[in-house]
Amino acid sequence: MTNATPETTGARARPYWFILALAILVILVDQASKWWAESALGDGEVIELPGGFFRLVLVYNPGAAFGLGSGFTWVLAVLAGGTAVAIAWYAWRVRSWLWAIAAGLVLGGAVTHFGDRAFRGEVVDFIAYGDFFVGNVADIAIVGGAIFAALLSLLQVPLAGRVRGEGTAAPED
Repeated sequence: MTNATPETTGARARPYWFILALAILVILVDQASKWWAESALGDGEVIELPGGFFRLVLVYNPGAAFGLGSGFTWVLAVLAGGTAVAIAWYAWRVRSWLWAIAAGLVLGGAVTHFGDRAFRGEVVDFIAYGDFFVGNVADIAIVGGAIFAALLSLLQVPLAGRVRGEGTAAPED
């Protein structure tokens, strides 16, 4: 009987539990910030942040980004739920800690958006970006995770966490 370990076999540990923990952290921070926004900004108060571009203002959004699709809350809930299930399933294949960060961020954002739409019927937004749009912590996690995933793809970082050519024998002359 052998004592095979990731160190002796060259196998990489699966960061699956890290992905789930990061997703749970995103969900907790997002929901806590929404609770704060509803209690602090519920009376129509607007908090201007230094620099004048960002401000905190409470908005209930039954639709998607920019208020689009407000009559399709249930469709958006199904899409968010399906995305969360797909990422959770896909996360088991991830062995790269960099990809784990991207997956955890997007998973957490998708789950909290699903929960908002399924149980509230709308998403609580409170971070205004100039006059462009109002978002929340889940939006930051989803966009940040998606941008990070795109960057990892462009840099050709594999899900297995190995650099191309690593672990293969060099051809002999």
